[in-house]
Amino acid sequence: MSEHRIVNCTFEKHGEEILSILNEVIVSSTAIYDYEQRTIADIAKWFQSKKEGGFPVLGLEAASGELVAFASYGSFRNWPAYKFTIEHSIYVKKGYRGFGFGDAILSSVVDDARKNGFHALIGGIDIENTASIKFHEKHGFVNKGTLKEVGYKFNRWLDLGLYQLIL
Repeated sequence: MSEHRIVNCTFEKHGEEILSILNEVIVSSTAIYDYEQRTIADIAKWFQSKKEGGFPVLGLEAASGELVAFASYGSFRNWPAYKFTIEHSIYVKKGYRGFGFGDAILSSVVDDARKNGFHALIGGIDIENTASIKFHEKHGFVNKGTLKEVGYKFNRWLDLGLYQLIL
């Protein structure tokens, strides 16, 4: 994983690459409980909402400038008492998974969240996504419960595990 660097993503520089990574995940996995591929307009709105909320969009770039992973976090729930709890998302580009890129981007998310005074980081993970579960557990996340049959994709019910890291 030499010669990669963490960057603050911008729509102008990274929007198309984020769109490509997300759409590959949407059509091929249950990592995102969604059916429809995103458009570039959707990504522009997403970046704007992150900016308005004061939340980062972090990326991992190769030396060539190619975005190989990105992550963000946002509000867990929109009630004032949850203001110190956030939920994160991490996506690694196909072909780069399993080589430590997720470790680097998650470390940046955790560091950023701590720096900004958050207390708890939540990850919602499809219970069949054993790679993501093992990855999160390796980084100290603990399963705090499973919501049975809350998603439906690929003609089957999906269970969502809630994983938590106290920062």
